[in-house]
Amino acid sequence: MSYGSQRERENMGDTTILLVEDNLDDQVLTLRALKKNGIRNKVVVAHDGAEALDYLFGTGKHSGREADTVPRLVLLDSKLPKVDGLEVLRRLRDDERTRSLPVVIFTSCEREQGMVDDHDPQADGCICRSADFAQFSRAVQRLKPLLPASN
Repeated sequence: MSYGSQRERENMGDTTILLVEDNLDDQVLTLRALKKNGIRNKVVVAHDGAEALDYLFGTGKHSGREADTVPRLVLLDSKLPKVDGLEVLRRLRDDERTRSLPVVIFTSCEREQGMVDDHDPQADGCICRSADFAQFSRAVQRLKPLLPASN
């Protein structure tokens, strides 16, 4: 996984993680894996792709939110209602404010992960959400260097 330079990450400022996930069980699993790995950053959850875009760009129900303040990391489910995860990624890469924002895509199986890797090199990483929590937790641990300790 590559996440831009250390200087770019330090200049992001915000330590928030945006988790974009429509499945409640997967939200809980991800939050548990973050906690197990000592990642205590604030997590904002968007339940579909449209809500994620509203949060990131300060529109819709998030109008008034400072759009220039981006989260430190986006954890993005590949299959979302309203706006697909890969379309969210495309829109992030098309906008100057979010172009260098680290985005890690969560997939539900290795076959889907290969499809994401093959068809969209714009993602900074891809993690298969395994039925084995220990394996998923080890994958989430690789995110730790991106995230300074939260206050």
